[in-house]
Amino acid sequence: MQKKFWTKYLRPLIVIILFVGISGTLTGCSSDSSSTKTKTVKVGVVGTTDNPIWKQVNKNLKGQGIKIKLVSFSDGILANQALNNKELDMVAFQHYAFLHQEEKEKNYKFSVIGQTYLTPMNIFSDKIKSVKDIKKGDTISIPNNVTNAGRALTVLQQAGLIKLDAKAGEMPAIKDITENKLNLKIVQQDPAKIMNLLPDVTAGITNSNFVKAAGKDPINDAIYKESFSYSNKANKPWINVIAVRSSDKNNATYKKIVKAYHRKNVIKIYNTKFKHMYTPAFKAEK
Repeated sequence: MQKKFWTKYLRPLIVIILFVGISGTLTGCSSDSSSTKTKTVKVGVVGTTDNPIWKQVNKNLKGQGIKIKLVSFSDGILANQALNNKELDMVAFQHYAFLHQEEKEKNYKFSVIGQTYLTPMNIFSDKIKSVKDIKKGDTISIPNNVTNAGRALTVLQQAGLIKLDAKAGEMPAIKDITENKLNLKIVQQDPAKIMNLLPDVTAGITNSNFVKAAGKDPINDAIYKESFSYSNKANKPWINVIAVRSSDKNNATYKKIVKAYHRKNVIKIYNTKFKHMYTPAFKAEK
């Protein structure tokens, strides 16, 4: 009788209880796993040029619960405004000089949490082979925006063609030229058009992406190459950076993103997709 009762009633009941318990445990594990959410971090950039770099950074973040979402702007001023308004988590498009100018003009409270790259800004010409060939009264084209004009003037000073007032700081203007022995005509023009205007001037200076777009090498085709190393203090204003609101400068997630950026495989992207256009401004981690 007892054996029959066990077989008919108790054993099936115990099996059911055990099954429900195991099932509940498995369900609990699944729930815990799905509750680990991926944190999306919005990064403001200008244009889409750097997309391959951030694609690699996203790969480097795999398994860390962090995903970068790029938000592209046509103008860096708008990107900084969005960061200040908390519409973005970080921005990665500008160098120190531009950032400092924005902070000064708009009272932004931003902090740099990582450096990215330096881009060369050299002198090009369709008419001469060296800056030594520049003569009195020759015309030089430089960009017509404040930060790039300032850098171009600094390059002309490095080349020994002009001297600038030291008080002008990171972004000198034409009015800050204190010596111009060759009486050069320095004309400010749209940086995107300078390479196409070279037949009409003696030489021109513009950003390396426009040099590339014109089919020239930003370094090898230059008639003058600026001193180009991120360890050189003179180049610090032109180092591109990753910036956040100062209140977020110690954010652990953002620090992981910088670490994922400072990898050797990111430098490999520089060398393969941006040859002579970007040079790293950081010491790569493994």
